Amino acid sequence: MKKIYILLTRSDTIVSKLISAATSDEYTHVSICFNSSMKLFYSFARKYVHSPLPAGLRRERLDKGFFKLNPHIPCALYSLDVEDEAFYKAKSHVKLMMKHSDSYRFNIYGLFLCKINIPLKRKHHYFCSQFVSEVLKESNAIRLPKAASLMRPVDYTTLPELNEIYTGSIGGLVNFLSRRKIIHTKQIITHQLAR
Repeated sequence: MKKIYILLTRSDTIVSKLISAATSDEYTHVSICFNSSMKLFYSFARKYVHSPLPAGLRRERLDKGFFKLNPHIPCALYSLDVEDEAFYKAKSHVKLMMKHSDSYRFNIYGLFLCKINIPLKRKHHYFCSQFVSEVLKESNAIRLPKAASLMRPVDYTTLPELNEIYTGSIGGLVNFLSRRKIIHTKQIITHQLAR
């Protein structure tokens, strides 16, 4: 078994505030990660730190860029246990998309239609939760309760297959992950010394 990590956030940007006002959702953005160090997440997000548009397929880091500049924003981190085959299929899917990232666009129409429960799938166009949902669905990592283009970030808080790891702020998450890494390293050293 492997773990896929899902990060939910809600920034205080204009776009996030508009989404939150329209939906009353606690979280307005979702990213996916395939490594327990959680240094690198993937999502459809802003290309430039200080501007919401243009947006597209991006790598996101907790210690750089937008997240580093906004450590106060609320977040929730979840893990999803998946079979090895589903894990590698999902990871390969994202890797292939990243290789052709310039071909992908932000699905702004789909984002608005999602709010009124109208699915819209456009070739090479995604919004964050549609992207994460499609990756998970296409890899058979999880059975979604609705179409990928209708999934909102907050929907992930209701999926029983996901395990909550952390809830708080991005800055708090960075500290939490650092402490967890130190504890894990100490356990490895203790185990090796006991041999």
